[in-house]
Amino acid sequence: MAERPDFQQRQYAFAAHIRDPQHAPRPDDVDERHMGIYRELFFNNLDGFLRDTLPVLHGLLAAAHWDALVRDFLVKHRAHSPYFLDIPREFLRYLEHERDAHPAEHFAGHFPGQFRNPPFLYELAHYEWVELALSVHEADIDLAGIDRDGDLLAGHPLLSPLAWPLQYRFPVQHIRPDYQPTAAPASPTQLLVYRDAEDTVRFLELNPVSARLLGLLAEHADAPAYSGRQALETVARELQHPQPEQIITHGLELLQDWRARGIVLGAAR
Repeated sequence: MAERPDFQQRQYAFAAHIRDPQHAPRPDDVDERHMGIYRELFFNNLDGFLRDTLPVLHGLLAAAHWDALVRDFLVKHRAHSPYFLDIPREFLRYLEHERDAHPAEHFAGHFPGQFRNPPFLYELAHYEWVELALSVHEADIDLAGIDRDGDLLAGHPLLSPLAWPLQYRFPVQHIRPDYQPTAAPASPTQLLVYRDAEDTVRFLELNPVSARLLGLLAEHADAPAYSGRQALETVARELQHPQPEQIITHGLELLQDWRARGIVLGAAR
């Protein structure tokens, strides 16, 4: 800091106090009344944006716990994007890489007492963030290479780039104040989040069969010779199903439903 120009030292001191007023002293040339306004505006803007993006998580935590989490994020994390829409993603990085570095769950003296984060904290935050991320995601879809009404068995089903598979240890879609699991179930939760033709973000819960079918289509997305039937035959073979045609019949119905929802765009021409 001593090697920086005086104006930069003042800027850093000003920002440091806004981030961590308990440990970084207020600059001498700024009076407490004006500094307090800056502190409040900065924290409240950040806090409000995170609340709007993560309403379920915010509702689960005690007010002091939430405030401490936001303050700890401010103190420890260094964001690399100036955009408001990127704040929740930066918060996720903090939860994943920096919050976990403090297993005692003590918030460095920002608030009295200790708070224990629920084991699903990061996954629930990610689940809530995905809705924002997909709502603003831009994707170029080449309709010229897609037959909307193409044969999804004989042809190569094309997944929408606005359909994202998700897997969590916890059933995040069911977490609420009266349901907060303390341990992950034996089987993971498989979800599909997608944006439909009306630009509405929607979620689907997948079972192991539909999740495997989706995974095969994604895995062979760049293999135009790979058909829907091949994917379903693979599923039937892995299940060791005695009547594979039943899997193919039900699988076709699933592919058609996905096409109606906009998850599958059609078959490759």
